Amino acid sequence: MVAITPDSPVASIFGRSVKKRQLVVDGLGLQTVGDVLWYFPRRYVATAELTEVERPREGEMLSIVGRVRSSQVKSFTNRRTNRLSHRLEVRVETAGPEFVLTFFLPHKGMAESEQRRMAPGSRGMFTGKVQLFNRSWQLASPHSVMFTPAEPAPGQGTPDGEEGGDPGDDPAGFDAALAASLKGLVPIYSVTSGLYSFDLQKIVQVALELVTGVEELFPDRLRERYGLLDVMTALRWIHGPDDHAQLGAARKRFRFQEALVLQLVLARRRAALRAQGAQSRDGGRGRLLAAFDARLPFELTAGQREVGEVLERELARPHPMNRLLQGEVGSGKTLVALRAMLRVVDSGGQAALLAPTEVLAQQHHRSITAMLGDLAAGGMLGGAEDATTVTLLTGSMGKTQRAEAMLRIASGEAGIVIGTHALLEDRVTFADLGLVVVDEQHRFGVEQRAALTDKAQSPPHVLVMTATPIPRTVAMTVFGDLETSVLRELPAGRAPIQTNVVPLADQPHWMDRVWQRVSEEVAQGHQAYVVCPRISGDVLEQGESDQREVDEDGRDTTPRKQLAAVEEVAEQLRTGPLAHVRVGVLHGRMPAEEKEATMRAFAAGTIDVLVSTTVIEVGVDVANATTMVLLDAERFGVSQLHQLRGRVGRGGLPGLCLLVSSSEAGSEARERLDAVASTTDGFELSRVDLEQRREGDVLGANQSGYRSSLENLRVLRDEKTIVAAREAAEELLAEDPGLTTLPALAAAVSAVEQSSSSDFMEKA
Repeated sequence: MVAITPDSPVASIFGRSVKKRQLVVDGLGLQTVGDVLWYFPRRYVATAELTEVERPREGEMLSIVGRVRSSQVKSFTNRRTNRLSHRLEVRVETAGPEFVLTFFLPHKGMAESEQRRMAPGSRGMFTGKVQLFNRSWQLASPHSVMFTPAEPAPGQGTPDGEEGGDPGDDPAGFDAALAASLKGLVPIYSVTSGLYSFDLQKIVQVALELVTGVEELFPDRLRERYGLLDVMTALRWIHGPDDHAQLGAARKRFRFQEALVLQLVLARRRAALRAQGAQSRDGGRGRLLAAFDARLPFELTAGQREVGEVLERELARPHPMNRLLQGEVGSGKTLVALRAMLRVVDSGGQAALLAPTEVLAQQHHRSITAMLGDLAAGGMLGGAEDATTVTLLTGSMGKTQRAEAMLRIASGEAGIVIGTHALLEDRVTFADLGLVVVDEQHRFGVEQRAALTDKAQSPPHVLVMTATPIPRTVAMTVFGDLETSVLRELPAGRAPIQTNVVPLADQPHWMDRVWQRVSEEVAQGHQAYVVCPRISGDVLEQGESDQREVDEDGRDTTPRKQLAAVEEVAEQLRTGPLAHVRVGVLHGRMPAEEKEATMRAFAAGTIDVLVSTTVIEVGVDVANATTMVLLDAERFGVSQLHQLRGRVGRGGLPGLCLLVSSSEAGSEARERLDAVASTTDGFELSRVDLEQRREGDVLGANQSGYRSSLENLRVLRDEKTIVAAREAAEELLAEDPGLTTLPALAAAVSAVEQSSSSDFMEKA
């Protein structure tokens, strides 16, 4: 008999069951026995208690432990065949709602036998797709395994003439061997159409019985130190735990294993990056920075001084700085970054500030030039002795302007360069790029940031700034690959912002009060923003309700919701509750001149209420604006919500942000809004974002959050495990940089390093 190893094909544990095997291979992508063993359950249900189902979700595949309340056989005439058919309707109780299961069976004897197997009072596990029909929860195309086996119905066998006995057979829903093997916790696997979790459970059990040669990655001393199971025990317990203690021990092993491999990859990346080196930017005589500090009309905050000292130390090192600067909107991040840029210029290098929009790039150029005064007029008549040149480069600049800016950048005349994506073009070259500052870093992809840093002769120092880090950034800080500085002090002139959720699902009449509050603020001489998710109202989307409605043919009949749109809302306000105020409109489809004119009018106070899309998210600073109304707020991300409310309360006047939403209490969307309303701490909000969106591809280019490269780890839940794994990784590499004494672990690390996604690590 040929030995079965993790590298053996899936067919070696399947026998002749071709149909199920193809579903496993093609549908789940499990090619080898090892793939099957490492395909872990997504959750578990306890056989000793009824499943708690608080809020069924329409369309999800659900597995429950329930008690049969009633079972009834009904006969009907099949419309397609005009023959008599039979169905068994079973009502199943859980610790939550009741479910109706319908089994269609060709013979009355089979239906009656199944009825006896699922007699009232019996308990079992039931799987199917959740539907809401006639106000009752259904499990469509159900599958069942009863905990008290009964004799199979007459004629019940394997389909399509296939021989029985292979794992993955038994579509009729009963398997005595499987029922007998059920333990305290039953694993539930993610599956594909035509495949049940029970099918995969049987396949995994066969693999565990037959496989040999599963390599142990950890030395005994490491397992003993961290209290980790050996790999085979962990595999058996993760796929079939007797209780939660076994499940917890197995999970601990695999979470630590994944964390350790990733930390070893990251540690070797950091070592390689340090080996490349970077040019030290110690500031030389520091005359430009000293002159700037001497002219500041105010004292730096304690936080700004502290972060500035950290940046100075790291810029002076012979390896690249890679630091995140997090602070509230208007907290002084730009000033801190400017002082770092001036230090690099004093060192003979150049600094580049990358902004996501032309509006923000132009604002940075104006504010930095104004702060520097004659220190920004290098080489010009009236310029200070130690002055530099500040150059702007954007996509909308004319050909001549762009050529002049690019020449100043290439020659090194421009010490500070501010720009948009235009800086990333191949034609843009730098004389000596020493520092890259990325503003609103969540608006740029990993590759875009890398396109700028690649323009340096040696790896540049990198400073990324944000008010609310994206999930991937938080993950990078937890993994220890991105150092973090936080500006927590509210700067002078910034007033606190009160944020409230307006729950229209519970209190629809509160909408009238929203417009009353806006009217009151305008009456006091202040201004307001009203932000909508759409420009025009031609898009209908489903509401946030988890309870989808379907008709008898399975069509989704859930009511559709008209999203708030700028044009319609503005017209409604002009003719309705805000007819007495001046309402303006701003969105991305407007010509550039019209947008600029609208913003100038709002800044000048000739527009009282500006109805807009998220174009005001960054780069808009109107001190007299005190109120922000966000319609359909559940349609915006945490970072967007936090950025948008930062547009108010900037002139020393208290700010008010109203998050208007139809989301139901208890939904994820509502929880997200409640979190935003409860804190103005950007890092705390980013952790909320991380919990809901996931951490993104920690080693790869994807940073949206939904596709995580982490299989077992969750950054917030397993933060202590990740930190412990980093300590273990550093110790292992200190003893054996090549991991030559741990070949299995070295192979796992190499596999991750050689994956295409990990190429982005050094760019991140």
